[in-house]
Amino acid sequence: MTDLKRLLAQINPFSSRHEASGNRDEEEFKLPNMASLVIMISMNLLLQISFFIVVSSSNKYAEYLGGNATFSGIVIGIPTAFAGLSLIPLTKYDKGMYKMPLHVSCCFAILGHVTYALAYRANFLYLILIGRCLNGVALSMFMYCKRYCSDPRIVGIRRRTTLASWIVISQGLGMSLGPFLGGVLYNVGFSNSVFNGYTSLGWIMAGIYTGFWVLVTKYFKDIPQPPTVTELQPACDSNAVPIISLEKVKSGDAEASPSYSITPAASPPPPIDESFRAQLSLITLSQWGVIACMCWFAMLCFFILGSWEANLPVFGAAAQNFHWSPFAAGNFIALGGITSFPFLLFNLLAARHTQDRKILAFGTMLGLAGLIIFLSILRTGKVNYGSLFVCWWTVALGFNLATTVTLSLLSKQLPPEWNGRISMAIQYSNYVGRVTGAVWGGSGVSVGMLNFVGLEIAMVGIGAILFTTFWSDLKTKTG
Repeated sequence: MTDLKRLLAQINPFSSRHEASGNRDEEEFKLPNMASLVIMISMNLLLQISFFIVVSSSNKYAEYLGGNATFSGIVIGIPTAFAGLSLIPLTKYDKGMYKMPLHVSCCFAILGHVTYALAYRANFLYLILIGRCLNGVALSMFMYCKRYCSDPRIVGIRRRTTLASWIVISQGLGMSLGPFLGGVLYNVGFSNSVFNGYTSLGWIMAGIYTGFWVLVTKYFKDIPQPPTVTELQPACDSNAVPIISLEKVKSGDAEASPSYSITPAASPPPPIDESFRAQLSLITLSQWGVIACMCWFAMLCFFILGSWEANLPVFGAAAQNFHWSPFAAGNFIALGGITSFPFLLFNLLAARHTQDRKILAFGTMLGLAGLIIFLSILRTGKVNYGSLFVCWWTVALGFNLATTVTLSLLSKQLPPEWNGRISMAIQYSNYVGRVTGAVWGGSGVSVGMLNFVGLEIAMVGIGAILFTTFWSDLKTKTG
């Protein structure tokens, strides 16, 4: 009824501009159901913990079962490859909704963590890999969490970066809590063949997901499906008045309220393939450049974050002045995330008044500073706990901030019907960064730490070229 009133007000020549402005503001600042939004953000937090909780002890677990550090990197990163594959059938059958993917994610998260825990009892190395692959199906929900927070059906254009900031906050918490909990559980031990330092994280996470699944079933409200054509059109004979449709008339002023004209519904909509090709033809070269730029940064940020998370336990254990245990490595990783948390909260407030491109620029430059400092201390041999912490803190904060805007910026520039496609593009870029970054991080010591950080700096340089080239095209509404 509200939508009908809004449309009638637009075609009424006597409606006031003030009312139209109020409707436009209401549309730009709308938010989804609060309980459902909390569930989606909490799900993102749990998935981040699931991904990172093995970081502290996976190297030792793999060694115990006969693997090495590179295999440990594969164990950390492989879930994202399976998450990407899982999105193909999920997006085919989800009908643009979210509840079915939530159920699938909870189910496979439980199966994956249980399988990971059983590898110790079975004394079978590849069972931890199988468990992580099953977890990968659950991690497909990453895309849906991001898409939910930029879905134009429920989120106004001036609320998308704000909700993306909440996703980044849960992301930062997950990448801190995950390694910390993994290290604590390893240190406690629980010395038996079923529940011990290697397996306890799997059993505990399986229990948490079971309880969360119950909450999802009870409280999550999906987006109402739009009525079908048969629901809108009553049965009528050939003498009935032709059905009319409301057609949006383009306005030269981007900020002006849209107007509508009444046109007869003369023919059925074109086939999906023809409609998609027509939409593609409307995307300009500069918009394609922005899409490429955002996909690169989506991949870059998670490549660097994932490689550092995977590398720090290996590098800390191999360094002569560290000799870190999984517990010490987990504490170090968590400390960097926790100390950056207040700045992520500040970003939540700043995002309402700051352009997305400025947040991206600031985060990237901060992360690059951490990489350059790390390269310099490696060359001079002055690597100690304090200097390494400064590098990790700036890298973690900078590239987490940069991930805030990759999807929200695109959702503001492209038509609403493109939200699903750009969500997939950004998420696949994230997955590529996560899996390759984890493998690169696990191999960092063997390939040489100078080569490790040098590649990352070069990748940021490519991003800087894209960024400066399309700077003027990256401007969007704030919020």
